[in-house]
Order: sequence, then C-alpha cells, then structure tokens
Amino acid sequence: MPRARRFDLRATAMFFGLLATALVTGGLAVRALAGAAERRPVWAVVLCCLAAAVVLAHARRRRRLSASALARGAGEALEQATATALDALEEPVPAPGPPAAGADAYAHDLDALGPEEFEEAIAALCARDGCSQVEVVGGAGDLGADVVALSPDGRRLVFQCKRYGHDNKVGSQDLQRFGGTCFTVHEADVALVVTTGDFTEPAEDYAARCGIVCVARDTLLAWNDGRTPAPWTACAGDPEA
Repeated sequence: MPRARRFDLRATAMFFGLLATALVTGGLAVRALAGAAERRPVWAVVLCCLAAAVVLAHARRRRRLSASALARGAGEALEQATATALDALEEPVPAPGPPAAGADAYAHDLDALGPEEFEEAIAALCARDGCSQVEVVGGAGDLGADVVALSPDGRRLVFQCKRYGHDNKVGSQDLQRFGGTCFTVHEADVALVVTTGDFTEPAEDYAARCGIVCVARDTLLAWNDGRTPAPWTACAGDPEA
C-alpha cells in the first residue's frame, strides 16, 4: 500500500496564498474590464465575440464527427420521406364502395349487444327523435320499466326492452307483468315493449286490449334507420293509449 502523504503546513499556506492572489487579480481584472466596457463598449463587444468564437471552434472540433453523422442521418431520413410521399401520390385513390344497408348493419350490432347495452341503444333512439329526460332505469326492482322519457309533445314514455334472438318470442305472460305496472306504477302515457325478436299472437292480443305498443324486430330496425316514425307517434291521437 502506498504511504499517505504527510501534512505540509508550508505547502498548504503557499496554496491558499496563491489562491487568494489569483482571486484578487481576477477581481481586479474583471473590474478593469468593466470600466473599459463602460468607456469603450464597442471593444467589449468585439472581445466577447472573439471569446465566443474560440469556444465554438473548440466545441465544433470535438463534435465534428457526431455532427457529420447527424447530418448524414438527416439526409437519409429526408430521402426516405420523399420516396414515401411519391409512392403515396402514385397510388390510385380507391373508389368508394356502395353504402352498406343500414338495417342489416344495425341488426348485426343489435345481436351483439348485451341486455344493458340494448337498453342504452333504445334510450339513444329516443334522444335522437327529440325526447327529453331520457333515463335508463332497468335493473333489480325496476318493476318492468327499462327506459323512461318524455316525448316531444310531453307524454311520458315507458319502455320494456327484450333483447331476444331471432327465434325467441315475447309471450303473453311478459306482457301481463308489464301491463300490471306500466300505467299504475310508472304512470305511462304510452307503454312500449321493444324486442329484437318477435311477439306471440296471444301477447299481441293482450297488448292490443291494454293499449301497449309492441315493437318487434322489423319495426325496430325500420325505426333505427329512419324509415318509419318513432313508435309512440302511432298513439299521438290517443294520449291515454
């Protein structure tokens, strides 16, 4: 192991003395330069420019290789971008295809929706057709009401939503349960049952006797596409229906 250097008082004193002398000399030099800058500002600017030039030249010499590599990389990137832009200009614009059938496209979406999403979709249709105070209320203890809203003419709409498959049908028992609450509990002016399937004949008979509007799959798709008016407009002349 190397031997530790011994403390030298004389060398330490000389070091601090030289440091103090350098600081005093530097301060006097800065003070003299400041006075000269006040008397001759042009010379001060020239000296500053020369100092900056020396610093930049030194930095440029050290970074010459990295700067050249950066310039070469930028040139390659610019060349690649130019080629890509030319290729994009040469590609033919694809001709617009025929518009998709709205009913069929939305029918596929309906089949993919869950029960809660289907209720949200019915609420969106009501809002689209000018209803206000649209609210999804379906859930535990809803007593048959899934969506409620006010029609543009101020009638209270109460929807029950049945997201069924093509082959499933809403039966008369479903209509009877809804019929027992839609008017007395939910105070509906217009009660509607909307389904992605269809209704049995007894269900349609019960709905006709009680004044419940049945919206089956085909009617729902036509309503969504705007091919038919909103289903509550059929009862516009009979507010108590």
